[in-house]
Amino acid sequence: MAARRFLLPCVLIALLAVACTPGGETSPTIAASVPHASAPGTAAASPSPAPSFPVTLTDDEGTAVTIAAEPQRIVSLTPATTEILFTIGAGDRIVGKVEDVADFPPEAAAIPIVARFDGVDIEQVVVLEPDLVISAGVGLTQGDAVEQLRRADVPVLVVYPTTIDGGLAGIRLIGRATGFVDAADSLAIAMEQRIDELERLAATATERPRVFYEIDVTGGIFTPPVDSIYGEMFLLAGAEPISGDASYSISLEKLVAADPEVILLGDAAYGVTAEAVADRPGWKGMTAVRDGRIHPIDDILVTRPGPRLVEGLEALIRAIHPELAGQLPLPLPSGSLGPPVPETGKPTTWLGSWPAAA
Repeated sequence: MAARRFLLPCVLIALLAVACTPGGETSPTIAASVPHASAPGTAAASPSPAPSFPVTLTDDEGTAVTIAAEPQRIVSLTPATTEILFTIGAGDRIVGKVEDVADFPPEAAAIPIVARFDGVDIEQVVVLEPDLVISAGVGLTQGDAVEQLRRADVPVLVVYPTTIDGGLAGIRLIGRATGFVDAADSLAIAMEQRIDELERLAATATERPRVFYEIDVTGGIFTPPVDSIYGEMFLLAGAEPISGDASYSISLEKLVAADPEVILLGDAAYGVTAEAVADRPGWKGMTAVRDGRIHPIDDILVTRPGPRLVEGLEALIRAIHPELAGQLPLPLPSGSLGPPVPETGKPTTWLGSWPAAA
């Protein structure tokens, strides 16, 4: 259970970060909240022009960040950023990274770890002489580290999306910051198109079941609120999510009253099983328990705002609407940017479905 205790603080801190943005306002790269709805033709928008360095970008905390030259030495302080950099072809420029409990992608295993859930090793980062650090800022309690690094004249870009559209915007922002504009735009466009198609597929379901998504139950019952990127994912997947409060908690009394029809175990990777849920005191009367609709799910796919977020949406639809599983996975649009080739770490044109996550 030690690993679970490691994950929960990270999850809750990250989920609560939107309340910590300056002035309580939505950050600049974050778009509209749920439900997701793209304007007609949005996915086919023209790619952004390649930036000429130096370039000044506004990050997700509203800070103008100047990057003097195309970065060659990048430190990634979020697992999602690491995945994005590898997918757009910049993985070989990462010289330091945050620890990733999923250890993904495998090509990143050899990169030195300079940060963990409990802090950033500022000295180690500075020694690496990065020309760009990408952080979640206050979103992962890295605010102090961001300030210290900036005082050391290290450019730090904060990317912390709190909506799906914000996640796509974050990919584009990282592309502009690193010089991989076309690759990042292609990735964002392909993801947006596929998300829209998945939303349409989920909308064909004959029911919208009440869904409880379990993050953790070791020190209370924790589930995301509806007004979060996670709640947005559940809505797109054709569910009526049972919402946690602002601290991502819900009492057993409220959960019983909400009577979930489906229970998704985001903590399945830590040994939680359907049988264990059914044996909990007070849970037996829930419709999901009586009907046996308790399903494990890969929490990282669902909650990490990176290239595999679409896989997370597919996983939710499979679990919530098994009758639609035969129509999944949906193919990526022809010519869309796909996953990196393991031998080179460079992206490739992917004409089929995104491969299963490692």
